[in-house]
Amino acid sequence: MTTTTPATPVLSKAPGTDKRPGWLLAVVLAAQFMALLDVFIVNVAAPTIRTELHASGAGLQLIVAGYSIAYAVLLITGARLGDLLGHRRMYLGGLALFTLASLACGLAQGTGELIAFRFVQGAGTALMIPQVLSLIQRNFTGPARMRALGFYSAVLATGAAAGQVLGGVLVSADLFGASWRPVFLVNVPIGAVLLFLGAKVLPRDSRQEPESVRGLDLPGLVLLAASVCLLTVPLVLGQELGWPLWSWLSLASSVVVFAAFFTYESGLARRGGAPLIAPRVLRIDGMGRAVARLLLVMAVNSGFLFALTLHIQGGLGFSALRAGLTFAPTAVVFGAVGLTWRRWPARLLRSLIPAGFVLTAVSALAVGWVLKGGGSGGILIFVAYAGIGAGLSAAFSPTFAGALATVRPEDAADAGGLLATVTQLGQLIGVAAFGALFLARLDAPGAHASADALWICTIALAIAAIFGGVAGLVRRRN
Repeated sequence: MTTTTPATPVLSKAPGTDKRPGWLLAVVLAAQFMALLDVFIVNVAAPTIRTELHASGAGLQLIVAGYSIAYAVLLITGARLGDLLGHRRMYLGGLALFTLASLACGLAQGTGELIAFRFVQGAGTALMIPQVLSLIQRNFTGPARMRALGFYSAVLATGAAAGQVLGGVLVSADLFGASWRPVFLVNVPIGAVLLFLGAKVLPRDSRQEPESVRGLDLPGLVLLAASVCLLTVPLVLGQELGWPLWSWLSLASSVVVFAAFFTYESGLARRGGAPLIAPRVLRIDGMGRAVARLLLVMAVNSGFLFALTLHIQGGLGFSALRAGLTFAPTAVVFGAVGLTWRRWPARLLRSLIPAGFVLTAVSALAVGWVLKGGGSGGILIFVAYAGIGAGLSAAFSPTFAGALATVRPEDAADAGGLLATVTQLGQLIGVAAFGALFLARLDAPGAHASADALWICTIALAIAAIFGGVAGLVRRRN
């Protein structure tokens, strides 16, 4: 039996903080889980929101995706602000902003208000979430850090499926006649409790010498924000608007601006400046491979959940509650694999990541095939759902943990911001790309148009998963 050594904190702490690392981890991961829920919890509530607020299709897409856009654009800046102003301070500040924005979303009276408050919600999350990884990296070492990262990995993608489940429960319950509003208001009491506990258990920020504090890199921030917006906005709105010319020009421009961003960052580093993303983080052995795999696994995850939700509620006519509970096997199995994979035999661990992608591909095809005729799938569908959860977790958890295992504490903020941005962009790209593919097939003739659309979508999901399995098998030659 392996003995876990106590975590050795790096930051200065309030008295007694070092005696309760479990509370610290619980507080930061609870906020991580709550913030991730809001990426997906709105999916199940979207039909009700559209009916009650008379939202257009584009307006509904912005309600769903506005949170993700703000989140993705500001994540790395949030990581840098944690370095500048203190991880504890930025975590609590971001949590407070997220909680207040959740209250405003729950009280919104129109589409425009809800879209605006969803962007504010995403901004609060972007300030808070990078601090989670930084606090873990700086307060846990050795086996304790790897264990904490295992919990973090399990929470990160389990929240996607759990968001669907909780959304279905809350919408169907119609608490106090509030319809869809509890999917946002549920964050308010939880956020208040986490603010209170966080103030008690999070270590105080250490004082840094002025020469050790890096600047904010505003030009890099502008270029990064522009490239992400140019990429995400057409992906979100393109399908609804019929993919006009501006959407294709925007996608092409995002590549140019993204290249300009990395060129500027590299030049700034050579001049001795403080780039938003330190080039040395990108040069960490295996980081590029991890970025590609994380992008693909999160795209497959979010695309699967989005398309299946539309089919279950639209094609099969299930209630919001039944639609939400459909994802329980995926969530439970994902969490179980994420928490136990380190204890599996070494011979399995060597091929765990590619095997996870292959299992995901096979399970996605199984879901599409079983539901192809317009039926509910019977018991076999739940086996396929569990396979999706197991495969995604086997691909995601070791990749994420491995990417951070060798990161130095001083690079924790940059690495955390980079990987969190990649996972968020993967989710947004998955919803946009696979969602567009599914929606484009709904107008096809036939009695089972929705089921046929899901079948085509699952084929595309399986192909993407296979790409994830082979990514990195040809390793960089030294």
